[in-house]
Amino acid sequence: MKKINSVKKFRAAISGLALVLVLSGCATDRSYGKAPGIEIAELEELPAPGVENLYVIGPQERLQVDVVGAERLSGTYLTDGQGRINFPLVGILDLNGLAPSDAAGLIAKFLEGRYLLNPQVRVIPSEIPPPTVSVGGQVNKPGEYAVLGRQTLLRVVNQAGGLAEYAKLDDVLVLRTVDGQRYIGAYNIQAIQRGNYGDPTVYPNDIVIVGDSPSRRRLDSILRFAPLLSTSAILIDRIGR
Repeated sequence: MKKINSVKKFRAAISGLALVLVLSGCATDRSYGKAPGIEIAELEELPAPGVENLYVIGPQERLQVDVVGAERLSGTYLTDGQGRINFPLVGILDLNGLAPSDAAGLIAKFLEGRYLLNPQVRVIPSEIPPPTVSVGGQVNKPGEYAVLGRQTLLRVVNQAGGLAEYAKLDDVLVLRTVDGQRYIGAYNIQAIQRGNYGDPTVYPNDIVIVGDSPSRRRLDSILRFAPLLSTSAILIDRIGR
C-alpha cells in the first residue's frame, strides 16, 4: 500500500512539475530584441528580394571585372576568405554579400572623380553556384540547401530533416537582407501547419533559424532520470519550496 501511495505521489509531483514548466513557457518574454536599431516593422510579410539580388558574391569566388576604357584595371580577381578583393588604385574592397551590380557600383564609386570621370564597370562571376538557403537551430539536419523553384518555410524545414525534438514551434525566424536592409520574420510553424495562415515564401540567401524549447528540455531531463531518484518525497519537497 505504501508503495502504491509513493507511486501516486511521484506521478502527482511530475504532473505538477509539468504544469509549472508549461506555465513558465507561456510566460516567456516574447518581446523583440533590444539590440540598437531593432524595431518592429509595419509590414504584414517580409519584402521579396529583387531578382538581381538572388545571387551574391561570397568568399573564394573568381570575378571578371571590366572597366570600360581602363584595360589595366580590368581583369580576373579572386575574393579572399572574407569576400574581399585587392583592386588597383583603390585597395581592399569588401564585396561579400553584394550582388554583381552592387559590386560594380561600389568599384565605380571609388574610381569616379579621382581616376575616371564617368567609370563604367561590370562585374561578372566566372561561375555562379546554385542558390541556397541556410537552415539552422532545432532541425535534424542543419546546413545549406538548394532553392529550386518556389520554396516555402515548411519545405526548407522538411529539407533539413524536419523539426528536432526540442524545437520551439512558435519561435521560427527568417532573416533576409533587401537593398542593404536586414529584416527578421518571426513565425509559428505549428500555426502554418494547421493552416491558420499561409506558408511564407523563402528566397535564396535567406537564413532560417528554428528556436529551442528550454521547458521541454528540462522536463525531458527530469523524466529521463526520474527512476534514479531514491524517493518521491525528495522531489515533492523540492517542488513545494
